[in-house]
Amino acid sequence: MSTQELNQKQVYNFNKLQKRLRHAAGKAIADFNMIEAGDRVMVCMSGGKDSYALLEILQSLQRSAPVDFELVPVHLNGMFPKYPEGVVEDYMRRTGLEYHVIREDIHSIITDKIPDGKNICSLCSRLRRGILYRTARELKITKIALGHHADDILATFFLNLFYAGKLKSMPPKLLTDDGDNIVIRPLAYCREKDLIKLAEIREYPILSKDICSLGENKMRKEIEEMIRNWDKQYHGRSEIMFKALKDICLSHLLDTRTYDFNLKVKTLTETHDD
Repeated sequence: MSTQELNQKQVYNFNKLQKRLRHAAGKAIADFNMIEAGDRVMVCMSGGKDSYALLEILQSLQRSAPVDFELVPVHLNGMFPKYPEGVVEDYMRRTGLEYHVIREDIHSIITDKIPDGKNICSLCSRLRRGILYRTARELKITKIALGHHADDILATFFLNLFYAGKLKSMPPKLLTDDGDNIVIRPLAYCREKDLIKLAEIREYPILSKDICSLGENKMRKEIEEMIRNWDKQYHGRSEIMFKALKDICLSHLLDTRTYDFNLKVKTLTETHDD
């Protein structure tokens, strides 16, 4: 859908939506120094709404950014049987940017290693990461941009809390273990509900989730549903919880590796000297 097809009120709301998303992404980029002058940023295009929105928002910010940087959209075709050839590639071509489509038979590797009915998400993610990291080195990429948003970050926090016993989430900026790549998440402050609205208006060619019929991450779905229910019952709860991820008090937790609990009170002499 184009803005010409919207009525005056819809155009006004769409402009507000764009401004809100641009502001949130711009603030995240600035807060974590995600993009610097001369960067060559790989935008990972999964074919989902978030990756399309990420590319559009970064292109918009690129036009007004105080520094010059390149955007290189990259799509990984995992050779799944129901994959619709050319859909994401056609979209990337229309952007006018340098783009790449990587074809790797992830599907065969997964079906060979994981029994039917078992969750494949973890292995699939590892395989995809390895391929994208390798591609980034080949294309001389300096930053790898992923489309995870604030709701993803919050859901990952609860997944780690409930199932792994860790206070951990998705970092907005990450140096990979091999030290060769920096991963960024420019949508870290963007809400999924806004990205859904953008996708509906833009009518992105979103790939169906039915492409992957090998399993799903049921735990993540349960967590996401839990957060949605909390939001319905208590307005603004997810915003408050997300804010907590930015306001951590290590002295009031229990991790002796990150906070020195070898505390000592001041002596009477030290108190008088002060």
